[in-house]
Amino acid sequence: MTFNAETLINAGKTFLMLFGELFGLFIGISFIVALLQVYISQERIKRILTTPRKGLNSFLGAMLGAVTPFCSCSTIPVLVGLFKSGAPFCGAISFLLTSPILNPAIITLMLAFFGLKATIVYAIFTFLFAVIMGLILDKLGFEKEIKNVTVKGGHQDNVCWENLKGTFWQKQWQAIKLSLKDAFGLFKGVVIFLLLGAGIGAFIYEFIPTDLLANFAGASNLWAVPLAAIVGIPMYIRTETMIPIASILISKGVAPGVMIALILGGAGASIPEVSLLTSIFKKKMVITFVLCIFAVATITGYVFNFIL
Repeated sequence: MTFNAETLINAGKTFLMLFGELFGLFIGISFIVALLQVYISQERIKRILTTPRKGLNSFLGAMLGAVTPFCSCSTIPVLVGLFKSGAPFCGAISFLLTSPILNPAIITLMLAFFGLKATIVYAIFTFLFAVIMGLILDKLGFEKEIKNVTVKGGHQDNVCWENLKGTFWQKQWQAIKLSLKDAFGLFKGVVIFLLLGAGIGAFIYEFIPTDLLANFAGASNLWAVPLAAIVGIPMYIRTETMIPIASILISKGVAPGVMIALILGGAGASIPEVSLLTSIFKKKMVITFVLCIFAVATITGYVFNFIL
């Protein structure tokens, strides 16, 4: 580790490059996501998932979870609403599983930092995992693990297409303005995380020896993937922070599967989300949910190391 004028300048350039990419991606992604949530309201999600065919229901649940990236404080109230509206258990669970780990923000950031092949592998594994686990847990009778409670709070925004006034194009313009406002509002809320991610990434890139990271978390260390998943689960990982850091760590010798396991573990079963889940599920279901996230994080991590 050498601190001199040249390395500090290079670190500054790396920081600006990473933050510039993150700024452009975040605003663009957040705008598209906000626009999607105008068209796909929470009530519409409930209507779509109320179908008697379990296989289709689980598929639709996973699909809706993937295109409606609510944060955990909004996902949980939506989940309760699904249960109370009579939506089958398998579809609601598939929605719960994909919502935090597979959404437009994660896919776009992965495309930018990891490439098309890695993104396809990630999307396929996480999506199939959510569909299959929704069906399995339904078959095993985990529906009885739901508590009879109502979760209050979260971002229950009533702005949706049905509530907008005016002609079709007037409603479109309102949706665009609201989505831009939401995008920049979200940016203000996470800018510290984006700065942190870019700063840590730049520091690692310039100052951390490649051999050190490769020996500790390289593809040859078989225990690194499940250990990363275990470490990630109790962490509250912001994907916006971790993905640029992950791309730098991979360039320094850390196995791609290790980083994916860490991101999946933290994004899928963070302490805030698990705490909210304990209010609507009994202990057995909460433990099963955490084990499911650990399983998909570990399996996807090993697949990443094998394919990439």
